[in-house]
Amino acid sequence: MPDRLPVALSGAVALLLGAATALTLAPLGELRAGWFSLTAFAAGCAALGTRSRPAAAPLVGLAAWLFHNGFAEHRYAEIGWAGPGPEAGHLALFTAAALLAALPRGRVRPRK
Repeated sequence: MPDRLPVALSGAVALLLGAATALTLAPLGELRAGWFSLTAFAAGCAALGTRSRPAAAPLVGLAAWLFHNGFAEHRYAEIGWAGPGPEAGHLALFTAAALLAALPRGRVRPRK
């Protein structure tokens, strides 16, 4: 597996990525709850997951959920709670996107 970002660094980059995603969606008028913002945050998780270790997926997913919840769903950086179903679903989506992208691909070749 090529060199990947350490877990803590992936978490820090995920916070920066969440802020950048929110700042990008705001001028587009898409900083609101909906499929577009959900997809944008999930795509960011997948992009960061390609450079992160699989153990970093929960941190990446949590960081994306914080920014999506605070800025896209409830606005004005207020973390809200829509119930365990929707919130767990969003967190699972972001974490799964990061994890699936972080998993190694291809066959494992034995060393000679």
